[in-house]
Amino acid sequence: MPIDKTPEKNAILFVWFNHYAGILVKTPSKTIVVDPVDVRARSFPYVDAILITHEHYDHLDPRLITEIQRDTNCTIIADPASTQRLQHAIPPEKLQQISPAEEIKIGEVSIKAAKCNHPAAAPVTYIITSEDGVKIFHTADSLPFPELAAIGEKEKFDVVFCTVGIAPGSSPETGFEIARLTKPQVAVPYHTNSTDYQQQFAAILKEELPRTACLIPELNKIYQVSKRK
Repeated sequence: MPIDKTPEKNAILFVWFNHYAGILVKTPSKTIVVDPVDVRARSFPYVDAILITHEHYDHLDPRLITEIQRDTNCTIIADPASTQRLQHAIPPEKLQQISPAEEIKIGEVSIKAAKCNHPAAAPVTYIITSEDGVKIFHTADSLPFPELAAIGEKEKFDVVFCTVGIAPGSSPETGFEIARLTKPQVAVPYHTNSTDYQQQFAAILKEELPRTACLIPELNKIYQVSKRK
């Protein structure tokens, strides 16, 4: 699973590594992992930062996070509830709490937290901006909410990850609504174990939002997304 190659200029690479919100992102200089669960620590031999969206079992595995951090000395950025779960296992200088509207820099890569519409204690979504200005929106397993339109208009996302299953209330239709509100260059249906749900999302997107491309990911495969022109 490690991404050993470097993305092209004005691009990022990503891998979807579980049926939930597990995403590995490679920018020109940084490797970022979001919500690692159901995976071995040795799958990530080098990591600069781990981002945690909330405390649910399919997004936070404290033992795994501790093992990856110990092996790579990476920074952990987490919502308040997950931070509390991790505070006795992660060195304090390596654990940073984040809430919506806050930003943390990992080198030249920007990590901003935004609102998340999901029944957890204090969940967040993440806006990741690479050194080249490629904009990634990791929406955890959020349902759509009206403020997404303003976020999308401001950020002009290159890629948005859209939950289409497993999470309470989620469906291909709610995933499409996230894409409709944020209007990215590329929409990625994830957080599902159903290829049918991904195909349904793709069909709705093609009909209703033809200017946004759909990328249906396979597990553990590397994809490249370029900055919009």
